[in-house]
Amino acid sequence: MRKLSVFLVLAFLVACNSYEALPETEVAQDERWKTKVIPPSPQPEDGDPVAGLDYLIHGDYIGSGVPLEIMRQQSAKMDLDSLYPRNELNEGLPYYMTAFIAPNGAPTANGNCFTCHAGEVDGQLVLGLGNSFAEWENSMVPMGAAMRIGMALKYKKDDPETVAFEDFGNYFKKMAPTVKLNQPGANPAFRLAEACMMHRNPEDLTYSEEPLYEMWEYNIGTDTPPLWHVGKKNSLYYTGTGRGSMTKLLLQASVLGVPDSSQTRKSEIAFRDVYAFLSQLEPPAYPGEIDQPLAREGEAIFTDKCAGCHGTYGEEETYPNKVVHVDVVKTDRLYADYIQQSKIVDWYNSSWFATSEPQSSFEPSLGYVAPPLDGIWASAPYLHNGSVPTVYELLNSKARPDTWTRDGQSTSYDHEKLGWLYDPNPSGKKWTFDTSVPGYDNDGHYFGDKLSKDQRWAVVEYLKTL
Repeated sequence: MRKLSVFLVLAFLVACNSYEALPETEVAQDERWKTKVIPPSPQPEDGDPVAGLDYLIHGDYIGSGVPLEIMRQQSAKMDLDSLYPRNELNEGLPYYMTAFIAPNGAPTANGNCFTCHAGEVDGQLVLGLGNSFAEWENSMVPMGAAMRIGMALKYKKDDPETVAFEDFGNYFKKMAPTVKLNQPGANPAFRLAEACMMHRNPEDLTYSEEPLYEMWEYNIGTDTPPLWHVGKKNSLYYTGTGRGSMTKLLLQASVLGVPDSSQTRKSEIAFRDVYAFLSQLEPPAYPGEIDQPLAREGEAIFTDKCAGCHGTYGEEETYPNKVVHVDVVKTDRLYADYIQQSKIVDWYNSSWFATSEPQSSFEPSLGYVAPPLDGIWASAPYLHNGSVPTVYELLNSKARPDTWTRDGQSTSYDHEKLGWLYDPNPSGKKWTFDTSVPGYDNDGHYFGDKLSKDQRWAVVEYLKTL
């Protein structure tokens, strides 16, 4: 199992504090809707998917980072699994790192989108799959201090490498004290954006030493969704918060290092190609045998019971882009409440992202979007918070374990239930998921409980075909 190195984690780590005392919220209950459809927004139609992949793996959308010579020294300690060809500057770097030339000419490196959005399942490394094996439970503060000390010892204040590190170093320093996760494999990406945007002037994205708003001390992570769903979606994020231009919404990782909106404007144009790449990205085919007669039975049940929220699949696919109120889906609501009250919403809607063309906005809903299910076999664990280890248990709430431990190996896959093999009696072992932690409850999505045992297994078999 590959491990994320210290310098890999530089770029995209987020986390949370102790969960002893949660803030009270005054989020209003909205009883007027149970489900609602998120309408489409205009998106670019002329992007080049080949150029889009090249920009994802070689582009300078993060803007700043650590000196390339340091990254090359670290690369000897990293797994160099090959997912795609690298250009000359990136030779010898792992697929989740990108080398680029900073605006001042300094060779620089940082993480790319596949830090979080390339993952392993059943022994396969899959481009676009959420990385559920990243270990983000350690404090980032010592790492940030080590980076600053290392830079000071190796480079002078006015060296090009120091200047190229400055923006990334500033935002990492502000982010590090706010981040520390308390569940294995979870990805609190929303927190990263929240912590970095808090120190950016909304109009031009320049650095602000003083925070522009406050955040909860408690941080909630989520499961990392697969990128091959992007082309079907009319919004981003589990609550459907991100609306409008996908190129703007997908660019938010850049707030970790770009100097200002001039860099982001350039990247937005390139992200039209990125959106084209993501729109044609396909999930991996299920690698095991499928009982086709049973799968056909499951398809009929799925079409009758599940397609209204999750869409249909095959030659004529549909996807309704439906968000389901928390009182209906009944999954853990703390993440939805968190986004409802976050000050990042007002910041975003007054920022360059929302006020320049193409426009995007944040419109949080007190609910969760029912996702597309393409490649569902590969994307364990399940629910927005990753609290359910297999598809079978997603359809049978009584079978869900309150605590469960993986062994940290992607080959430990359950082909019968579709998901991770696990131990329900962890006894303090590593990789233990605890559903009693606030924000990670495994309740809700009880719709499968209405199925008979035979119907449930038929649906599981059908989902292998998607």
